[in-house]
Amino acid sequence: MQIDDTDRRLLRQLIANPMVTTADLASRAGVTEATCWRRLDRLRARGILRGQQAVIDWRALGFQVEVSLRVTLDKTNPRAFDEFIAAARLVPEVLEIQTFLGRVDLRLNIIARDMAHYQDIYRDRILTLPHITDLEALMHLSDIKSDESLPI
Repeated sequence: MQIDDTDRRLLRQLIANPMVTTADLASRAGVTEATCWRRLDRLRARGILRGQQAVIDWRALGFQVEVSLRVTLDKTNPRAFDEFIAAARLVPEVLEIQTFLGRVDLRLNIIARDMAHYQDIYRDRILTLPHITDLEALMHLSDIKSDESLPI
């Protein structure tokens, strides 16, 4: 989908400050408020701008442990992916579920208050998920780059 320079200016300003008011966004992008509204609506309708969301610092809320679990499923069962994903969605500490092509089928991103809490989640909720044939845990240490912006 093609976007023009005005769309790019609007998107760059939104990336820089997602909480900006429409009036300020229009001013910063060099367009009228009405043009800004129309452009944002068009970007949403085209699926380019999917919405705005809160970015929560889980550590500030007491979740000190983050683990990425690489999951391999039993591929002999045709319902394995659907059943696993449906069950994993019910685990509140699972923040993200991604599927892959290759040796690893899925990745779960999990948060916990501390290691004892993680062990409880792992034993009581993760190991009971269906169709798992292999798990590999990667303990999150730090974020080096966490940026969803692209050069537009």
